[in-house]
Amino acid sequence: MLKNELAAFYQRYGFGDVVGSRPRTVPVYTGCLLVPLPNIETRRKYLKYHDLHHLMTRYSVGRIGEGEVSAWELGTGSMFASPMLGLMNLIALSTGLFLEPGRMWQAFRRGCRSKNLYSANVRKAIDGGRWADVEALKADFLDTRRLWIPLSLRALEFALYSAAAVLIHVAIAIPAVIARFATDITLGYSFVEAVKPRKRADLF
Repeated sequence: MLKNELAAFYQRYGFGDVVGSRPRTVPVYTGCLLVPLPNIETRRKYLKYHDLHHLMTRYSVGRIGEGEVSAWELGTGSMFASPMLGLMNLIALSTGLFLEPGRMWQAFRRGCRSKNLYSANVRKAIDGGRWADVEALKADFLDTRRLWIPLSLRALEFALYSAAAVLIHVAIAIPAVIARFATDITLGYSFVEAVKPRKRADLF
């Protein structure tokens, strides 16, 4: 069942036993940093369906994977489902662009051929049990849409999203880097230790 697949997904990645359960703040990837941002109502409202997108596309929950699923969602038109949702996609896309820009473009193109789960009718149908499992969702939403807008225009759209994502990245990352540096110095780290990038194992 779809609910069981989601529960297994949450347990596998340490998100908790309750489907859709999350804390008041959420760590968001911004380049080399995980910045805690408010877990706003829009995110809580759409989180379950975002997680189903992970299961459908098989993109990971690492920094690259979150960028890919966000690029995919932008390709499906998430910005038109909710501007705030689109903004959250741009934040995750910014990190993916720095790490694997080619994969972000491929995910966006795949999204152009797919449909997301964010419309009110689809969310209601999912909650009502219309689709038994992830495979059923994939059959109806993944790579099922014909490309009717020229690829050149979609490439321009992706370029605009990318430019906006980089600007957002800079606006979030620079204050976060300064705050981390100040915190490390206050805690007694040397200047070299404070500016040294943290090695991460969550790039996937």
